[in-house]
Amino acid sequence: MSSVIDQAVSARLIATTPRSRVIPANLRYARTDPFAVRLVFPPVASLDGAEVVWTFGRELLEEGLHRSAGAGDVQIWPSNPDGEYDVVVVELHTAGGMAVVQFDAPDLRGFLTRSYEVVPKGDEARHLDVEADLDALLREA
Repeated sequence: MSSVIDQAVSARLIATTPRSRVIPANLRYARTDPFAVRLVFPPVASLDGAEVVWTFGRELLEEGLHRSAGAGDVQIWPSNPDGEYDVVVVELHTAGGMAVVQFDAPDLRGFLTRSYEVVPKGDEARHLDVEADLDALLREA
């Protein structure tokens, strides 16, 4: 079994003008960073033409599937704006502004299920390599 998951998803960028649009994104999970999920927007999806990566807790993603979660730069909540689709809203904040994107909830649930096959919920700490991380920090100092 692979220790890394990289899943392509479609995101709907919510905007007032000109209007919302679908943009590509990837969700990434790695056994080597077991608490984190990365949401990656490729260069074509960003205003400055550079890849944008957001890193946040896997637990935050799971909680946001069921109820409003997050109080910082990343906030996630379930939404059903028109009564037809099962969607999740992700709000991303920076000093320069914010972005609001929607994802199909089944895509996020599937990604989480696959991540739990790599590292089961509750076993994250067993997959940390504290000594290697400490060595890397000391080399950088």
